[in-house]
Amino acid sequence: VQLVESGGGFVQPGGSLRLSCAASGFTFSIYPVNWYRQAPRMEREWVARITSGGRSTVYAESVKGRFTISRDDAKNTVYLQMNSLKPEDTAKYYCTTFGSWGQGTQVTVSA
Repeated sequence: VQLVESGGGFVQPGGSLRLSCAASGFTFSIYPVNWYRQAPRMEREWVARITSGGRSTVYAESVKGRFTISRDDAKNTVYLQMNSLKPEDTAKYYCTTFGSWGQGTQVTVSA
């Protein structure tokens, strides 16, 4: 089982990034996927969840209306589109599913 996040980077406030989480080694399509984030010296925070088939999505209040989670089961990949980014979105972002976690991708929002 392997999860690999990508797409992080440095962006100015108000900018956008799209994170990807590529999965391998299991039947990805039947599992829900969650995104979490962790800022320095902070606890890990749940960000968003998508069910199998993408039928349902749920978001933390802090990102609702700005972030969109989606999945492409043909590519075994889940995405997190992040718009209107704020400095407080700065964190390492992780995807998790099937009891596994990726290594994370860093997002830094700063002027």
